[in-house]
Amino acid sequence: MTEPENEMNPKIIYICSDGVGETAEAVAKATIRQFDGGSVRLKRCAPIKDEDEIVRITEEAARTGGFIAFTLVQPELREMMREEAGRRGVRAVDVLGPMMQAYIDTFNGSPRSEPGLLHTLDEDYFKRIEAVEFAIRFDDGKDFRGLLQAEVILIGVSRTSKTPLSVYLAHKGIRTANLPLVPEVRPPAELVENPAGALIVGLMMEPERLAGIRGSRLRELGLPGGVSYASIERIREELAYARSIMEEIGCPVIDVTHRSIEETAAIIVRMMHEAQEKRQNR
Repeated sequence: MTEPENEMNPKIIYICSDGVGETAEAVAKATIRQFDGGSVRLKRCAPIKDEDEIVRITEEAARTGGFIAFTLVQPELREMMREEAGRRGVRAVDVLGPMMQAYIDTFNGSPRSEPGLLHTLDEDYFKRIEAVEFAIRFDDGKDFRGLLQAEVILIGVSRTSKTPLSVYLAHKGIRTANLPLVPEVRPPAELVENPAGALIVGLMMEPERLAGIRGSRLRELGLPGGVSYASIERIREELAYARSIMEEIGCPVIDVTHRSIEETAAIIVRMMHEAQEKRQNR
């Protein structure tokens, strides 16, 4: 969550839900990334239980000049939000409403109006939990056995976002292991042979960008920035070695220099779908 630029005049988006509010917050964050208008703070108000809370939130939004993004599935709360926001001149965005109405109009469905269904403890939920535990257990080449069980294996030199990308994919239920590539260490046979048929993806980055990231990391640890780990010569050597391994394996390579974790993950998910379609068409 970002802090406002000016505490006297904050930019606030109020995230309101009768569930946990993650859906509306995800949409708000995706929207914020499209603008360079300064810092915006997200204030999550969830779970909303009664109409008094809606009155209080709309009053605060009117006072601060913010707006509201809401996912209220209970009809009475949704209508109350519309009325109170309209009465106070506050913009309120119904994140789920139009989609639910489209479903009703097209398929003649009837909504269950139960908050929090997105987070019901179903099979997908437990799959995500298992995948997160897997990503942590087999992070950074801790145990090569993970290479035999993973759906996706990320390889690359240090600080190319292997770990955060592994965790992000895990939250989508994808078992992901990652392995650092170091010139002094030959990759294990489990990676080169890939007997489980995992999707292996190489991550590359421009050397200058990588040097800056490594230098910042060293400063955070209180270490001198001039060590070989952050030197451009060492980084170029590591990247050249990593490239040779990726070519030997024949895996796809993604340049993550100017890509967010979400963008890289989307590419990998698309690769998985394409690979699955090829297998089905054989």
